Amino acid sequence: MKLVYMGTPDFAVPPLTALVEAGHEVAAVVTQPDKPKGRGKAVLMTPVKEKALSYGIPVYQPARIKKDEEFLKTLREINPDAIVVAAFGQILPKEILELPKYGCVNIHASLLPKYRGAAPIQWAVIDGEKESGITTMMMDVGLDTGDMLDRTVIPLAEDETGGSLFEKLSRAGGPLILKTLEALENGTAVRTKQPEEGATYAGMLDKSLGNIDWTQSAAKIERLIRGLNPWPSAYTGYKGKTMKLWAADVLEGTFEGVPGEIIKVEKERFLVRTGDGALAVKELQLEGKKRMDAASFLRGFSLEEGEILCQG
Repeated sequence: MKLVYMGTPDFAVPPLTALVEAGHEVAAVVTQPDKPKGRGKAVLMTPVKEKALSYGIPVYQPARIKKDEEFLKTLREINPDAIVVAAFGQILPKEILELPKYGCVNIHASLLPKYRGAAPIQWAVIDGEKESGITTMMMDVGLDTGDMLDRTVIPLAEDETGGSLFEKLSRAGGPLILKTLEALENGTAVRTKQPEEGATYAGMLDKSLGNIDWTQSAAKIERLIRGLNPWPSAYTGYKGKTMKLWAADVLEGTFEGVPGEIIKVEKERFLVRTGDGALAVKELQLEGKKRMDAASFLRGFSLEEGEILCQG
């Protein structure tokens, strides 16, 4: 097929690789504009742009795809059989949705209709889902509301993080989009309307989401820690500094103390009272320090039982 591929972050790189290596003609790649990052504010290419250029594929970076008439003209001239979209970051106008022969196909990182929207991977972990997956779907004017085409189900491990699930789903996107495009081309694709019952939305992540409320249960806080690892991270306040928590175990039972209180300090971990149960912190990062396991941290820093961790 002659394709145009639209995507931006690391998640969208493996599907692009799969399309190229399977022999599809990727006539153009569309990605978000380059942005300055880091302390030096160096302008960095998006991961998808970097991969596209390595293949010698022309790259377009419209700031606002809806308003860019020159880009729309170029897209019409390319006249792709299909447009494949994976975490592009802009909503496509009706003119683009109706342009390709086989339509616009989205690679979405959830089992639709659950977790429509911007951050389905992290929310699946935070909410304690047992499985997630990839859904390919026909795009329409709504937000992830188009007809479903195919899916791949991925079970979540007990220690699943947002980062580890991201990797699993990213790798699953390539084989699934190849299967989906083959079905569209040979006329065997089955379009299934999304039921509104059970539909949920996964809103964009904000750093403030990681601010731990110690009155919540240990299980809920532990899922938050895993879901926001590696970004934007779960954190708490300690003596005026931010303490990021990267890994912890849930301890059930009745414990003395108040929510947020350090109730026990051991050699390799420390225990914090929560609203229900306790949390055994195994990996953390104090502001100004490196990320490390709790044992290494405790060898160089004295935490005292009875001290209180608070919202940052």
